[in-house]
Amino acid sequence: MNNFTLNIPQNSFRNLAIGWLLLAISSLIIGGLLTILIVLSRTPIFQDIIPWTDFFHTAIVVHVDLTVLVWFLAFAGLLWSLMTSRCLFCGKIALLLAAIGTLIISSAPFLGDGNPLMNNYIPVLQMPIFFIGLGIFALGFSILVIHSLLSYITSKNSKTVLEFGLFTGLVTALIAIIAFIWSYFGIPKDIEIGQYYYELLFWGGGHILQFTHTQLMLVLWLWLATVSGVKLSITPRLAIILLALGMAPTLLTPLIYLTHNVNSPESLTAFTDLMKYGGGIAALPLGLIIVLDVIRAALPSLKPERSALIISIFFFAVGGIIGFLIHSSNVTIPAHYHASIFAITIAFMGITYHLMPKLGFKEITSKWATWQPIIYGAGQLMHVLGFAWSGGYGVQRKTAGAEQGLEGMQQVAMGIMGLGGMIAIIGGVIFLMLVLMAMRK
Repeated sequence: MNNFTLNIPQNSFRNLAIGWLLLAISSLIIGGLLTILIVLSRTPIFQDIIPWTDFFHTAIVVHVDLTVLVWFLAFAGLLWSLMTSRCLFCGKIALLLAAIGTLIISSAPFLGDGNPLMNNYIPVLQMPIFFIGLGIFALGFSILVIHSLLSYITSKNSKTVLEFGLFTGLVTALIAIIAFIWSYFGIPKDIEIGQYYYELLFWGGGHILQFTHTQLMLVLWLWLATVSGVKLSITPRLAIILLALGMAPTLLTPLIYLTHNVNSPESLTAFTDLMKYGGGIAALPLGLIIVLDVIRAALPSLKPERSALIISIFFFAVGGIIGFLIHSSNVTIPAHYHASIFAITIAFMGITYHLMPKLGFKEITSKWATWQPIIYGAGQLMHVLGFAWSGGYGVQRKTAGAEQGLEGMQQVAMGIMGLGGMIAIIGGVIFLMLVLMAMRK
């Protein structure tokens, strides 16, 4: 039996990992509170009760930045801290800056008119305090990546498969940081600051950052399968090859910048194609191997880790299929990225159940932990399919209330989306309650 696990440090670096976990959980709590109003603002009947379109846009900016950007990158900080063994002070500085940046981002909507811009990947509020918070968080994350990379490279300890997987995530993260900087200096000076400007600024790095999330998810698929009792048939060598293959497309990033202007249609298309055709290049074979091993194992009882594993693989496949159905700017796009984002999120949640006692908290043994991924997944499936169905009827993305112009089957589809969103919220709340209760005890 091939054992794909990570050792948990029992020193100050464990406390560093706990700090990143607390930041990740905090971002989910704050972002989750905004989710309720966001979902209701796009649901028939309820959308007339909450008619504030400006609130919708401001809330969705902070919601996306907290529940995708901060949640994913803070959890990445947790995972990378597990293999870090040098310069504890560097790790603490990175965490402190990321926490301060998150606090400022969360506070920004309450400090003045947000003037939200709904650009892709990192939507922004046009107010100085928001950009200060975003910049501080970015600085903390950059220090985290560089510190973790140097720690991995200079460590003389033998490297495990999962540590190599985390290393590939670090490489893609560094490339994403470089891409953000390259885009900043490559944007023509005559382009005014506005939605198009930030679209160009975050487009390249945003696409590459998705590879970082995917690499971490692949690591967790192997880890979750192992701890849930699945005898994996994949060899360590093949696992390393697939993890390297998943990182490989991001190495083309400099070529895109060198051959195309940042604001050219060719550049935008190149990054889209890079993610479209390269984003699942390793996930497809690895997911298929794990699923076949799960079927052969025929394990009788469900565990939170196993439920999270199966649901994560399923949703990543759904997101990939929907991605190939995108042909215009409608809600098929959020159907695609909600499925992909959920696949990563549920993998993070699944490994959290496993890590809680190893990080010094109470073990989560409640039956709700077994059902939480299922409830969360059922709601997200309705949410995603409602979006995809609505996209087939031409419902436009990034609209709310009367702006959607819902009629007939569009209302039915978006109603399913809204109901699924509320069920998913319940699943998310169950996860947060279980984790917080385990931490309190």
